[in-house]
Amino acid sequence: MSKTVAAIICAAGPGTRFGGKKKKQFTDVDGRAVFLRSVEIFAERKDVKQVILGIARDDEELANVKWGPNLKFFGVKFFIGGAERFETVENGLKLVNDDIDLVAVHDACRCCITDKIIARTIEAAAKTGAAIPACPVTATIKRAENALIKETVVRADLYEAQTPQIFDAALLKKAYANLKNLDKTKISDDAQLVEAIGQKVAIVQTDSSNIKITYPNDIAIAEAILKFRAKQIAKGPLGPYAEAQW
Repeated sequence: MSKTVAAIICAAGPGTRFGGKKKKQFTDVDGRAVFLRSVEIFAERKDVKQVILGIARDDEELANVKWGPNLKFFGVKFFIGGAERFETVENGLKLVNDDIDLVAVHDACRCCITDKIIARTIEAAAKTGAAIPACPVTATIKRAENALIKETVVRADLYEAQTPQIFDAALLKKAYANLKNLDKTKISDDAQLVEAIGQKVAIVQTDSSNIKITYPNDIAIAEAILKFRAKQIAKGPLGPYAEAQW
């Protein structure tokens, strides 16, 4: 029997490193807003029974006016996120239905996520209780202090964590209940919270194409990735409404 999944999409961040007048999650990538690309891939999965979108309070009017009708059609529920990512997830967990088996937490700005990665991570989480996609580190990593290199870090066992990070629903709620005992300034992802209560987290190996848009230059990279995939998938002429999904 397949597991039921709720997806919490985190789109409440300020995106200060991105700059510009428009937040990165609302910027267009090849004709569609970044966060919509993340939302739709979960909304189209049969095992995903809830898609819960966390946005900042000052973005509520924009989201409702510009994208509200389409998101409601796909059953997406808005909620107000927090200043920090863990606050957004904590708020989203309160909306997860009691009959949900697994919770997937996904950064809205990882709009190049594939259905295959989601499926593999769900499968791993169903077996182990906790799983994340992660890419082996290939760059040479330096640890520095005052702009001077202190050491070169051995990268053999290093991975770059990605999302969606998927967990047994009860396990993730337990991890968040333990949040009060942790130094919140050192929390960088949900896997870290789950690790803190003694749970092992499985890695589903991916590649660097599941990028997170952080800087303006990342938009062009994401568009190139998506266009390359489209060329691989397309076997014949596209229909006239192929781009009118939103």
